Amino acid sequence: MEQISFIPLANLMLGFIPVIILIGIMYFWGLKISNSIYANFRMLIQLLLIGYVLTFIFETDEPIIITLVVLFMILMSAWIAMRPLKESGIYPFIVIFLSLALSGLAVLFLISQFIVDLPRWFEPSFVVPIAGMIFANSMNTVSLAGERFFIEKDRGEDYEGSRKIALETALIPQINALFAVGLVSLPGMMTGQILSGIEPLMAARYQIMVMCMIFSTAGLSAITYMSFKKY
Repeated sequence: MEQISFIPLANLMLGFIPVIILIGIMYFWGLKISNSIYANFRMLIQLLLIGYVLTFIFETDEPIIITLVVLFMILMSAWIAMRPLKESGIYPFIVIFLSLALSGLAVLFLISQFIVDLPRWFEPSFVVPIAGMIFANSMNTVSLAGERFFIEKDRGEDYEGSRKIALETALIPQINALFAVGLVSLPGMMTGQILSGIEPLMAARYQIMVMCMIFSTAGLSAITYMSFKKY
């Protein structure tokens, strides 16, 4: 299977033609377009910058750098997860941080050390993107679970009832993704591997690993978070 060709920057800019058409229609319909323009511009700059950063990270031979990158991911995920919740301060942040870190790092260790045969335990090109998927999905699930948990508590529901409803609600996106994969959607990691020349059956194995990883870490992070709320 041949690998997909390199995308020249000039060709990449052609991808913005549909974006410009959409923004033009939004303008003629009287919609505010400043946010859309800013969002696309920011997306372009952020992804180009992260491309250079990841190039440096992937070429490093220092495990401490990878450790710091993963720690930064957890810190940022905890901060973002806390934003929609009715909590503030250092203690709620620590609770969310621990909820994300305990389950996320455990699953990351299982995958990187026992499921995938890595040449180095800290292999940057594997550990960094996998950690990103783990903590991004866990972050969203903890936010959804926490928000619903507080809503149910405010309605007078007891701890067990609030916990049950919150977890069930927070896992809806993850369960829907499990139902849809391969039928409605072809996930990003599997698509990327196929485009890079990996055989579809091997790409499917990696995607199975990723789906199990995302579902389990998201649910376990939410469970850990709500377990802290009991005390």
